[in-house]
Order: sequence, then structure tokens, then C-alpha cells
Amino acid sequence: MAALLFLPLLCPLLIVCRVLSSIYHGLFSPLRHIPGPFLARFTDLWCLDGIRRGHFERDNVAFHRKYGPIVRYGPNRFSFDHPQAAPIIYGVGQADKFAKSSFYQAFTTPNPDQPSLFAHSNIKEHAQMRRLYQSTHAMSALVSYEDFVNECADLFDQRLREMAERPGSTKAKSLVDIGHWFQCYAFDVISMITYSERLGFLDHGTDIAGIMSSLEGFLNYASSIGIYSWMHPSLFAARNWFAGKSGSGIRYVIQFTERLMREHQSKPKHLDIENENTQRMDFLSKYEARHRKYPVTYNSWYVLSGCASNMTAGSDTTGISLSAVLFFLMNHPEVTQKLRQEVDEHQNRARDSNNFSFKETQEMPYLQAVIKEVLRLHPAVGLPLERVVPEGGAKIAGQFFPSGTIVGVNSWVEHANLTIFGPDPEVFRPERWFESDKQKLDAMNRQWIPFGMGARTCIGRHISTLEISKLIPRIVRDFNFVFPGGAPNKGEWKTTTYWFVKPKGFKVCIHIRQ
Repeated sequence: MAALLFLPLLCPLLIVCRVLSSIYHGLFSPLRHIPGPFLARFTDLWCLDGIRRGHFERDNVAFHRKYGPIVRYGPNRFSFDHPQAAPIIYGVGQADKFAKSSFYQAFTTPNPDQPSLFAHSNIKEHAQMRRLYQSTHAMSALVSYEDFVNECADLFDQRLREMAERPGSTKAKSLVDIGHWFQCYAFDVISMITYSERLGFLDHGTDIAGIMSSLEGFLNYASSIGIYSWMHPSLFAARNWFAGKSGSGIRYVIQFTERLMREHQSKPKHLDIENENTQRMDFLSKYEARHRKYPVTYNSWYVLSGCASNMTAGSDTTGISLSAVLFFLMNHPEVTQKLRQEVDEHQNRARDSNNFSFKETQEMPYLQAVIKEVLRLHPAVGLPLERVVPEGGAKIAGQFFPSGTIVGVNSWVEHANLTIFGPDPEVFRPERWFESDKQKLDAMNRQWIPFGMGARTCIGRHISTLEISKLIPRIVRDFNFVFPGGAPNKGEWKTTTYWFVKPKGFKVCIHIRQ
């Protein structure tokens, strides 16, 4: 009976103890002198609230401008704006020291028998898992995926022509949510590369099976719960149950993959093995061929996980980047004119009248500078890439951090560094990638991290680059895009940041170029 009477007092007592512990840590921590928002000294609720507001990347840059090269954004979380920080935390030889923080655990299932390449915190196991997928994502493999991209680019072009304003039309100008269509393109390309089959986003122009909304809801959940990742195992099942139909999109991707896996497994074994190195072979076929050769080390989970991860992680980054490229081009007509001149010159000697080969796009220096500058100003990820200081501690940007401290660099902060990118880092100027001297250019390239850095660099970065490089010159050649009202919009566009910095309602008028 006495114990029952004590229970109502236990919860408040635990809260008081937690508050006192946070206050003690904030006042007496060896890192207490590092500046940052006042509440961030005592509680991670400040970080959670910052993420929930949806503009963490801007806040992160602003706080570094205010407080300096090292800023706290939680009691044990620190962000850096210093040229030496990223190489120490992520660089070659560091990946076996600085493990990913527990934040990433919220981005995957809590089941330990279902490891995630993205979220894996065990450094050795991650390296082993990454090797299972490395060859399919390598730069040398891109040529085998070009036909998949071309097919989707043709359909994307067709859809734009259907939605474009007709010369002499008396109808009111219709607005096109071009950000949505870029994501449709990205989804169908990665679907083709993964399965040799489109999910149908470009065919219908709709959110097939709620996949887009499901992913957005999941990223919203993961980026918030990641701050308190210890809650994830308990909340994951409840979240999926409450998501109901709104979470059905991710289940659809998994079921779609499982169906195609069963079809592959019903084929004669020799077909997959003999065709593993054919020119046009999707990821699923390659993974199944390896599974048949090495059924233990390359089990069915790795096949399913590899394919589903492509779908859930490979579309947002590309769709966002394509939107950003078009947005900056529309706001800078002089850049569009210069890029269009380069594209038109290459068109005259292109082998294909419709599609530029990836090789041809790499021979367009201004195109590559435009893409590079856009990814500098609008990298897809808007949060610090958290790592944990290893045993023995580490000195970063002149400050010693004890073992267990969470440290990270936000690419938005890194790309706005005044020392590296000069006095105008907020200005869209592709020419900076030509005008800089070799020493400065080398420094800019080292600090350019839209896909991360080191051994944990985004494994799909080459595929995203392929999709962007092939589509942008084509739409620049064939279409004119106009903001609502007909005039360039020099203001900011609307974005929301949870994990990705995603544009909202990016609508344009489309005209076929004469």
C-alpha cells in the first residue's frame, strides 16, 4: 500500500531530478563556455523546437554568424563553421573513429536483424554492408543506367509539352507545380534503375499509393524523434499504427519490391547469373544474382533493403536539387542565357537529337558550374551530419571535445563560410568556380559537401548527378519557365526543413521554346 501511495510522487520526482541534472550540466560542463542559444545549454527541446519550426538550416547559419565558428545546439550537440572541422570529423581515416550518432536510428526499423546502410552506427559493419552495394552505385556503372533515364526524360518532356502554354492561346495561363513533377521524374527514374519498371508517377502525375506523402510524414517523424532516439523503439510501432493510410506508401514500396523479388526467384537460376554484367540490368536483377551466388552473406534482407532504400532515399534529393536549379536559373536570366548558349552549341554535335549523353553533359563546363553552385546554395539536407567523438576525445577547430560529445557540420553552414567562399557566399555566381585561383578552388572543392564527406558520403550521389545532368540541359534547350505574374521573383521561395530542405508550391508557367 505504501508503495502505491509513493507512485504518484515518482514521476514528478524524476522530472525534478532530470531538470536539476540538466541545470548542473549546463553550468558546470567543461564545454559550458561554448556559445549558443540559452535554452540549448540545458535541454535538447530547443533543438527539437528548431527542427519543428522548419527552417533549421537558416537558423544554423545565423547562429554561426552571431556566435562564431563553434555553436551549441543542445547540451551535448555542437555545430562547426571552420575549414578544419569537416576533414577531422568525416575525412579519410576518420570514418573508423567518428561513428554516427543515435539520431539516425529513428530513420530505420528498430529490428537489429534488419540493418540500415544509412543509419548503421557500427563502423565496421557499415563498411561491410556498403561494399555489398558499392559497385551498383559506382561512377563506372552510370552508362548502364542512361537508357532508364532517357525513357523517363522523354516522358517528362511530353508531360511538360502537354502543360505548356500554346502560342496565341486566349486561355488564362495555367500554373504547374514543377517541384511535384521533378519529384515524379526522380521517382520514376530510380524505379526504372531499381526494377526496370516505372511506378507510374509520370504517367499519372499523382502521388502513387501515397508514397510521397508517406515519406514526408516519416521524415517529419524521424528528424524529430531522432533528437530523443531512445523513444524510437517504443514509438515506431505506435507511429505506424496511427499513420494508417497515410503511411501506406512506404508499405506499397516494400510490397512492390517483394512481388518483383518473388518473380525473380521463380526464374531459372542461370538467367540471373549469366546476365549479371549485361548492359541494361536493374539493381534488383543484380542483387538477386548475387543472392543466388552468396545466399548467406547476401541474404534476402539485403536485396529488399537495397531496393527499398533506393526508392525511399533516392527521389527527394534529386527532386529538390532539380527544383533548386530551375529556381536559381529563373531568378538569374543572364545565367540561363549563358547556359542555353552552351547547350545549343553542344546540341549541334550531339548524337541524339533529344537526349544528351552523360559524357556530353560532363563536357559542358558552365552546366557543371551551375549545378555545383546550386548545390552549394541549396544542398538537399538541412541538418548537421552528427557524429560521436571517439574514445580519447578529439580537438576540433582548436577546442578539445571529450568522448561521447555529438559534433557535426551542416552543409548549409559549410557552404556559407566567408573564409572559403569569399565575401559573397550568399550570391548565386557560377563563375566563382572558374575565376578562383587554384589554391582557392581546391579549398572550395574540399568544403563542397552537398552529399556528405568521407566513407559515409551518400552512396547514390552519382545516380543523382546523372539524373540532374541529363535533364537540365534538355529543359533549358526546349522550354521557357516564367514565375506567376510574368516577372522574375527575387524573393525567397517557400521551403520546409525536417531532414530535407524541400520547396513548397513551386509553381511556374511553361512555354515551349521557339
